[in-house]
Amino acid sequence: QVQLVESGGGLVQPGGSLRLSCAVSGTIFSINAMGWYRQAPGKQRELVATTTSAGKSNYADSAKGRFTISRDNAKKTVYLEMNSLKPEDTAVYYCNAGIRRDYSVYAYMTYWGQGTQVTVSS
Repeated sequence: QVQLVESGGGLVQPGGSLRLSCAVSGTIFSINAMGWYRQAPGKQRELVATTTSAGKSNYADSAKGRFTISRDNAKKTVYLEMNSLKPEDTAVYYCNAGIRRDYSVYAYMTYWGQGTQVTVSS
């Protein structure tokens, strides 16, 4: 019922920019933290950035100064603005969110999107 759908990935040259979006659909009560992770070929999934419900952000060292995470609670969407992209940023990017589905039950569950490919190459 709850679904997270990423978009905005693609092929860019080094130094270029991309803006990823992840929209939450389905009947939910509230969204807590949201984040972006990535997984490169042959590597484990790693955290890129997170944002709390209050808008506090946290970044991996590799993303600091280049990436910006933001959210639009009205649209139930989280964004990742990526600038000065490097070949090592190439990966499948996944969004996730902690979601409370029912106002009567205090329980947050983590949901993941299917991922969007980002390729940085000349």
